[in-house]
Amino acid sequence: MHSFSAADIPEDWRALLGDYFESPEWQQLQTNLRAELNKNPGKICPGPQNFFKALTLTPLSKVKVVILGQDPYHSPGLAQGLAFSIPSNIPANSRQFPSSLRNISKALALEGFGVLPNGNLHAWAEQGVLLLNTALSVKLGEAGSHANLGWKPFIDRLISGLAQQKPYLVWMVWGGHAQSKLPLIEAAPDQLILKSSHPSGLGVYKTDRPFLELGGMASCGHFTKANEWLIKQGLEPITWVGRNNLMGLDLFSTGD
Repeated sequence: MHSFSAADIPEDWRALLGDYFESPEWQQLQTNLRAELNKNPGKICPGPQNFFKALTLTPLSKVKVVILGQDPYHSPGLAQGLAFSIPSNIPANSRQFPSSLRNISKALALEGFGVLPNGNLHAWAEQGVLLLNTALSVKLGEAGSHANLGWKPFIDRLISGLAQQKPYLVWMVWGGHAQSKLPLIEAAPDQLILKSSHPSGLGVYKTDRPFLELGGMASCGHFTKANEWLIKQGLEPITWVGRNNLMGLDLFSTGD
């Protein structure tokens, strides 16, 4: 049985979190998660060995872009420990393929990068895109079920420390939940903050900053703006879609 401890978190990120591990909040999170893992073995998404996968794949020194999600996918076989990412063997035309990823792929195509070949975003993480959910676990079939286990102080401390320690980051904050973290980000200098509605379902078109324009004719431009910012700072831009995966934009001229 996985015990869940600070040792699961990479050393660089532990250093960023500092004395958080001596706090009552950390003790409570440990207690709550261990109880859930014992009570519901095999029913926690992702598996506990992947709770901190985003931090493992994207070392602190390499972070250039942060994309904030909410909690992991609660459907079987989807959650990987990376916000928005799913296994590459899930067909893009299947009902399992999340609408948020489908709309992210549309935005990328509209911005000239091409469509995602699949929903696995490991390549982003390895280039310095921190795909961070604001809760790192969920019970199978129950969205938001671990939101009150104690993840909030952990994630808030991580976001605040990251923004303060690393200038010139790009933050993609999509939807109201991600935007609730804005005060933590805005307190730090020299951060590029890109805001829009959430890319899932019909919410993609809502608010005065839609992720996609109604009709699917334009996107929020976040992927282009992120790369422009990185180049301006003398950093390598993100290869959002591999060069071999480029396809015509006409595939995405209509909505869902």
